[in-house]
Amino acid sequence: MKIYTNLDNVTSYKSFKDLRKWQKERKKKVKDLSVNIEQFPSKKVRELLENKSLTSYTWVGHSTFLIQLNGMNILTDPVWARRMGLEKRLTEPGISLAELPEIDVVVISHGHYDHLDFPTLKKLKGNPKYFVPAGLKSIFNRKGYQKVSELNWWESVEHEGITIHFVPAQHWTRRSLTDMNTSHWGGWIFSTPQETLYFVGDTGYFSGFKQIAECFETIDTVFMPIGAFEPEWFMAPAHISPEDSVKAFIELKAKNFVPMHYGTYRLADDTGPEALDRLLREWEKQQLPKEQLKVLLIGETVF
Repeated sequence: MKIYTNLDNVTSYKSFKDLRKWQKERKKKVKDLSVNIEQFPSKKVRELLENKSLTSYTWVGHSTFLIQLNGMNILTDPVWARRMGLEKRLTEPGISLAELPEIDVVVISHGHYDHLDFPTLKKLKGNPKYFVPAGLKSIFNRKGYQKVSELNWWESVEHEGITIHFVPAQHWTRRSLTDMNTSHWGGWIFSTPQETLYFVGDTGYFSGFKQIAECFETIDTVFMPIGAFEPEWFMAPAHISPEDSVKAFIELKAKNFVPMHYGTYRLADDTGPEALDRLLREWEKQQLPKEQLKVLLIGETVF
């Protein structure tokens, strides 16, 4: 059985001893969990259902976006789950499953449950094509999904006028006690002659950002994780900090930064507002143009 690894052989998962150390630290922390990321007050459901030509993206929550590109409806890491392990979802999904248009394409960054939720996939409208990391196709087939293509890093496919690329990330994955890193992880880049969108997936900061920048001269919009980074001694190999996400954005030479992977599930010690505050401070520190940072409320759509 193939076991997948990170670039530079970085190990991004921790031991049971490390986990116990984190649990002891967590008991001593006091966090304000009463403030959550806000919902956008005016949803554009009708516009999304009728849109067949304009590029748009809508933040559903966590790493889930509805991206409309080249007349296609694309979902990234679709997760509408009410709970993640013992933790309840902190915020309602920005769009309900019933409000979604028919989905043409689904991309999965990796197999962790907060990024791959089969109960959600069963409820999607349409008959989407699934693009997944190498090693995940077999579980999709066992669950009855046949329109599935799996890719290795740096591979790409053409689909309905969009070139879909699978690029590296620094992470790990597991869905059971016996399948540690038996499937890969990564990010997805969608390219048309007009624009390029990069869904980073789940990652720590790594040398791959510079490699990706060398391969893609122009990246218009980056959907970049900023949350689940605390404590950093535990999380850093697998979850990028807000400060390092800005560093990665600069290295990518991208035009727009859309933050994600914060404020929906409490996967680490940081809160959604903390992650966003640190991002805003670092953005200002680096003197980056304000108009390039696209902070969305949950359910907000950008055309």
